[in-house]
Amino acid sequence: MSESAETGAAGERRELAGGEVLLDFPADAVARLTLNNPGKRNPLSHAVLDAIAETLPLLDHGIDVRCVLVTGAGEAFSAGYDIGAIPDDTFERDAEALVAHPFTAAMEAISAHPFPVVAAINGHCLGGGLELAVRCDLRVCAAEAKLGMPPAKLGLIYGHTGLERFIDTVGVPRTKELFLTGRVFDGPRAEEIGLVHEVHPAAEVGDRALGLASVIAANAPLSLRGNKRAIETLSQFPRLSPKQEEELVALRESCFSSEDFREGIRAFAEKRTPEWKGR
Repeated sequence: MSESAETGAAGERRELAGGEVLLDFPADAVARLTLNNPGKRNPLSHAVLDAIAETLPLLDHGIDVRCVLVTGAGEAFSAGYDIGAIPDDTFERDAEALVAHPFTAAMEAISAHPFPVVAAINGHCLGGGLELAVRCDLRVCAAEAKLGMPPAKLGLIYGHTGLERFIDTVGVPRTKELFLTGRVFDGPRAEEIGLVHEVHPAAEVGDRALGLASVIAANAPLSLRGNKRAIETLSQFPRLSPKQEEELVALRESCFSSEDFREGIRAFAEKRTPEWKGR
């Protein structure tokens, strides 16, 4: 990354992941990452996830960037994992590889960023896209947006680290509602259950989120870093023994070789009702 990008120079704009992610600096001490594949509803491909994981640490340079804003281009925030295009003969290997290492690295980069990260949910926010938003510290959402977790409709067992983030955000009952029903919430309902912090008309979300990011960035850098770190530390306490974690990882991995997961992906792409086999 160039020196001007590192220091957040006004007017600096950089294309990452072959243009599928844009980096710019729209306000003083604010960096913005825009998922930029609107024709496909901004899916989370390997390249996009790697760009997020690699770029966020580079934005931690003293106090030059004190807030990061994440949003999507067009009418969607992100439709989640880019799984549908994986060939059938390599599906098990490639699907697991996508939602394991690169996804985990990108999500952890958001969680670990020392300064606040704000999500501007400008439109549909589904699956891995919703976890990306939940990993952000604050979420500004379009009233018209649709937010949901479709694993139950795809035959996917979600990773326990992601589930922990949802439990931290909306609690056990609402996490169960999201993951066991596959229901899709609009902005007002998402705000009602604590999934997002603010809701505005879609046309206003970008400006509202940028305004919030600017307010945050104007605050004391040491306070921002210190308070975020303290809150994160206090919210993380041991939940799983090593054996329990091993069992959950094995449980999740088992779905990648299942007939139902492949059927769920096919049915979703073909816009039809899945024919579940239970195996």
